[in-house]
Amino acid sequence: MTHDHDLVLRPTAAQTEAALNPPPGRNGGDLVVETLAGLGATTVFGLPGQHALGMFDALRRSDLRYIGLRVENNAGFAADAYGRITGEAAPLLLSTGPGALTSLAALQEARAASAPVLAISSQIPTAGLGGGRHGYLHELPDQAASFRGVVKSVHTVRSQSQIPSAIAEAWTSALTVPHGPVWVEIPQDVLLSETPVPVVTGGDAFPEELPPRPELTAVAADLLSRAERPAIIAGGGVVRADASGKLRQLAERLSAPVVTTFGGKGAFPWTHPLSLQSWLEDRHTTDFLEDADVLLVVGSGLGELSSNYHTFKPRGRVVQIEADLGKLESNHPALGIHADARLALQALLETVQERTDPSAPARVREVLGKVRERIESQELTLEQGVLASVRAALPPGAPSFWDMTILAYWAWSAFDAKAPNTMHSAQGAGGLGYGFPAALGAAAADPTHPVLAVSGDGGALYSIAELATARQYGLNVTWLIVDDGGYGILREYMTDAFGRPTATELTRPDYVALAESFGVPGVRTSPESLETDLAKALAVPGPSVVVLPAVLRMFAPTHTE
Repeated sequence: MTHDHDLVLRPTAAQTEAALNPPPGRNGGDLVVETLAGLGATTVFGLPGQHALGMFDALRRSDLRYIGLRVENNAGFAADAYGRITGEAAPLLLSTGPGALTSLAALQEARAASAPVLAISSQIPTAGLGGGRHGYLHELPDQAASFRGVVKSVHTVRSQSQIPSAIAEAWTSALTVPHGPVWVEIPQDVLLSETPVPVVTGGDAFPEELPPRPELTAVAADLLSRAERPAIIAGGGVVRADASGKLRQLAERLSAPVVTTFGGKGAFPWTHPLSLQSWLEDRHTTDFLEDADVLLVVGSGLGELSSNYHTFKPRGRVVQIEADLGKLESNHPALGIHADARLALQALLETVQERTDPSAPARVREVLGKVRERIESQELTLEQGVLASVRAALPPGAPSFWDMTILAYWAWSAFDAKAPNTMHSAQGAGGLGYGFPAALGAAAADPTHPVLAVSGDGGALYSIAELATARQYGLNVTWLIVDDGGYGILREYMTDAFGRPTATELTRPDYVALAESFGVPGVRTSPESLETDLAKALAVPGPSVVVLPAVLRMFAPTHTE
């Protein structure tokens, strides 16, 4: 009798030949790129540095495509978006010390959003490891310690023979749900030394599945089947698990209204009769969800933004499906099901009893009507018009990437993403500068669609250097910069809290002229011509910049009432 664990994959003749007669001149860096190629990687992002030159030299001997950005944090954002769009682990090559540390904010966003990023950094020479102060360039007492609280797992290599296994283990970690960033670090001398290790010719790594416990889904199915007023909150876990179709089937079988979190945009059709859309920062939606006698939360930890700033207090029974064990029941007591969203929804579909509720669509329309009346009473026609123009100009299947700016805050609640995995923002960790470099990563992942980036002028200044990247690689990204002369949302927050803003006003460049200096076409638009100008820019291949001078306002919050 043969068991799966008894099976041994025998090398092919070509693999045997490559192992016995490796080409001359290979070093530890070659082992890195050979392992990545063996795992299925095709594109890597990053920035070279002195200690990492062994990896970058090896790139020219490989078939991997390299996209080099100008700032490590931006390279991390690009890898994050590549991982979100493809579902693959996006390699990010970095150098030691300052280069590595500059990527931390991007890796925090990837962790918060469950984006698979495989960061591979150099380290000081092996002799310097261990915490002593040897005075090496870029030396840190414990570089890995800076990343342990940010990434999913840390893997330190100390010899060349460890490289293939360490990278494969990290790859598996990045792609095991919940997806996320991982960290591998390799000393400079290990990367530079000639290697006797054979050519890496294979590298299959299989992420572990996370199925639900059947006794828990049985209880959940019974609760949902017998519910009088069920409702569903769908988070980013639904999108990451490619489970939107199963979510729709379950909602329709239960006649359960669905609201999507800001990270779950597109997980449920915007105009579906059961769609509460994404109005989570609204008391009318909060009241509706609190009234549910059984609330199914899928792929969300019900954090600050998803709970209307923790004012959400469910009165019914909560069933929470969450792949991140740390988020399970972290904010509300629930029947917690630690599982991948797709597998758990499939289990519920197989066991739940169909229920009908002809009143559900009418109740959804009533809530959306109240939300609409509240927004319209605030005289925000400029903001609504700008967002409508963006939606009209953006082709339905084109992805968009939004920085932390007022228009993005509007989009979280009011923008129809049209499809799952097409609208992304930095709301996971909330750092500035995400939109444009992330859009570049998405364009590298899928050149068949134009990609839209949306930034304020404050966030845009974090990413200006990447106009050179966009031009160098001809990436098909249109960058909409809403120029309001400062950190607009912070201006509003400070004015509301203190009566006047401080440190929010900015001197900024002429963005159109600046774009053109990089060889990137730019146009200054207006709210009236935005739809036309943006559509034209998106229709022309390659990078472009559209600048909209406008001071936008946020709708009034309800969590302070």
